[in-house]
Amino acid sequence: MPATGPQSFDVRASSETSDPASLPYALVKLAPEVVGILGHYTPTLSSAFADKTPPKAFRFGIGDIVSVTIFEAAPGGLFTSDSGVRAGNFVTIPNQAVDENGHITVPYAGIIQAKGRTPTEIQNSILDGLKARALEPQVVVALADQHTSLVSVLGDVRAAGRFPASPSGERILDAVARAGGPGNQGYDMWVSLERQGHRASVPFGALLYQPTNNIYVLPNDVIYLFSQPQTFVAFGASGTQGQFRFEAWRLSLAEAVGKQGGLNDAQADPGSVFLYRGETREVAERLGVDCRRFEGPIIPVIYIVNFRDPSGYFLAQSFEMRNKDVIFTSNAASVETTKFLNFLRTIMATANDPIIYATNGYALKAATQGAQTTTILTTPTPITTGH
Repeated sequence: MPATGPQSFDVRASSETSDPASLPYALVKLAPEVVGILGHYTPTLSSAFADKTPPKAFRFGIGDIVSVTIFEAAPGGLFTSDSGVRAGNFVTIPNQAVDENGHITVPYAGIIQAKGRTPTEIQNSILDGLKARALEPQVVVALADQHTSLVSVLGDVRAAGRFPASPSGERILDAVARAGGPGNQGYDMWVSLERQGHRASVPFGALLYQPTNNIYVLPNDVIYLFSQPQTFVAFGASGTQGQFRFEAWRLSLAEAVGKQGGLNDAQADPGSVFLYRGETREVAERLGVDCRRFEGPIIPVIYIVNFRDPSGYFLAQSFEMRNKDVIFTSNAASVETTKFLNFLRTIMATANDPIIYATNGYALKAATQGAQTTTILTTPTPITTGH
């Protein structure tokens, strides 16, 4: 019989078949335990990047401009004179960049390692080189111009660019604010963070409504904002079939079913609503799926949702939809029976119609010729003719 998809018993039976021509999949019944496991694996920046602590002390890199000022306790020292031409017993060395070897040069202290070191560590090294020559020297090392330890903010922002990382620590939203804020305030906005070759993305709304995602940025992080509408597809005995946009940064299964117009009251089997999704092997194993018969890192999983059970609606409220999910609602068994009976009725009508037409023709001919009253039995009602 014509149908919009497989029957519920086909979905349940095919998961256990070993037909090599079929793509194997796993069936998982929606339950509170399943919702809890999936919630634990919801993509978040806080879990993707374990380092959520504020940035450590600033460290110089190659190309950074260093300022060094040396103080002495009295005039007439290594860097000061007795003439009193210059006020104060200090001298500021011309700013210099950390060279390709990671060094700077300080008169009488020699070559000082600067790359990867904090200002305090550099100060101590300079003091060690000057304490036998200068008069009770004190050294102040500062960052004159920052060329490394930058944070890049790109994509759909008003002023994309590279910004110096703040030594006091700033979070993702702070960095986005420095770039002028997002260019699009819609619910389709996503934020991607790349750090040391690892990348993770979350909806922009997750930074606002789940503060744990708004983690600290570190030097050399790349933040990319982009627009990507989230959609799902509805097939089968739904109110309306087609592709639907989330139109929100997060959507539950109950809201998705409502967006598709609910279930078709004349066709749907509420106990056979299926959600198709690819899960990672780790998640599938946590759900109790035997992954030995599957190949690859992604396991095809079909979740069974029972809306005949009143509690199924509570589960649907807490089950979070993901981009490109597919919802299929199977026809009720009675729908297929009705289709078959209509098919039989069509066959019987096809065979019976010529007899009815011939009988009606004979009756019409007898009536036009003025024949005696004749009663002809037809199907479904008798036809009586007479003068």
